[in-house]
Amino acid sequence: MMVVVVSNAPPRLRGRLAAWLLEVRAGVYVGDYFTRTRDRIWTEVVTCIEEGDAVMAWTAPTDQGFDFATTGRNRRMPADFDGLKLVSFHPAKPD
Repeated sequence: MMVVVVSNAPPRLRGRLAAWLLEVRAGVYVGDYFTRTRDRIWTEVVTCIEEGDAVMAWTAPTDQGFDFATTGRNRRMPADFDGLKLVSFHPAKPD
């Protein structure tokens, strides 16, 4: 299973995601694909996200049982901590 959450995404990307995945709530897409298709979907997200941000989480054979990736302007980034993937917060940019 995989979940993609986008915010401030362009309509073109949202339409593409809706063609492949079920939009269960605004900006939240779920589906169940093999690795190759999941990677293709993520490539589209990274390419088309523009000024928005996105996170994708999927079932994986890790200690946590899942893995995730992020892209865009979000301050939350994946960080490896002794084999566990956690979320690191980057400081806000001054205006």
